[in-house]
Amino acid sequence: MEDSIRELWLSTGLANFRLGQILMMLVGGTLLFLAIRKKFEPLLLVPIGFGAILSNIPIAAMAGPEGLLGYVYAVGIETGVFPLLIFLGVGALTDFGALIANPKTILLGAAAQFGIFTTMIGALLLNAVPGFDFTLADAASIGIIGGADGPTAIFLATRLAPELLGAIAVAAYSYMALVPIIQPPIMRLLTTKKERAVVMQQMRPVSKLERILFPLTVLIVTALLLPTAVPLIGMLTFGNLLRECGVVERLNKAAQNEIINIVTIFLGLAVGSKLSADQFLRVETLGILVLGAIAFGIGTAAGVLMGKIMCWATGGKVNPLIGAAGVSAVPMAARVVNKVGQETDENNFLLMHAMGPNVAGVIGSAVAAGVLLALLGP
Repeated sequence: MEDSIRELWLSTGLANFRLGQILMMLVGGTLLFLAIRKKFEPLLLVPIGFGAILSNIPIAAMAGPEGLLGYVYAVGIETGVFPLLIFLGVGALTDFGALIANPKTILLGAAAQFGIFTTMIGALLLNAVPGFDFTLADAASIGIIGGADGPTAIFLATRLAPELLGAIAVAAYSYMALVPIIQPPIMRLLTTKKERAVVMQQMRPVSKLERILFPLTVLIVTALLLPTAVPLIGMLTFGNLLRECGVVERLNKAAQNEIINIVTIFLGLAVGSKLSADQFLRVETLGILVLGAIAFGIGTAAGVLMGKIMCWATGGKVNPLIGAAGVSAVPMAARVVNKVGQETDENNFLLMHAMGPNVAGVIGSAVAAGVLLALLGP
């Protein structure tokens, strides 16, 4: 009888909970709070937070190799399918017209990727601190957080540093969610009131032919110069072609709605499965979170500084604030730019102008990932 009672007790969660699991369930609860209460990137933080809770329930083995989350991770993350399908949806949802109308804003998107490579160096320097042992591949995967592009960060981490995926994914999506909090102080610090008040000229209309040719051109150039970036760029441009060609509206709507929504659910749960206590509660995690914040801050600052250079070079025709949208958080970063600009002049609408560097940032982060994969990949 005693043996039966003991076996029954040992089969309960109460008997098997460990402190680390409880802490990680609290982390999952915090992510849910931020998503539901604060509305920080809820489409991703809700499934990630819930996945974190599920993966830390003892005995259930939800995140194990034979658990549901384990299967989802193996099918969608290890293969790289989920990030690529997300890029398909992003391409279908995004209007590239602002970048086509003002192609020089691609410089702002390129400048914002500066944080990626400086953070790589920072990760390697952190090895001087006891407890850290980041390889160059690890450093590259951490640095990509600075692009504020969750799918790209996951895509690169699964190939270069799969053991760090949980921390990298949480950091990437957390900083994407915190764009409205992190970016404005940096933008105000680096610009004057006069610069923030610059009113930009209305952009020229973009023809349908230009819209169709642009994704095809980007794909061809990428294929010729950097084939390792084709998986990401290819799905992004294919999604955009579905949007712009005008003859496959059913496919376009599917990419914009059903496909990206379903993949987002499973991507979030799969990422949450890597927030188990044994994988996440390590000193490297704290380093990744700190380095990710630095990467994001440097990327934002580099974009704004490039915007200041363009403002000076054009005789005051470019508002430097739009450089902050060079990070890849589409369209949140562009909305933040518009909001900060309207703090100075409520009649100054920068949203569409900021979409140019915002789209360029998506392309830029994918290109940066392709370069790192070409140099460091297996």
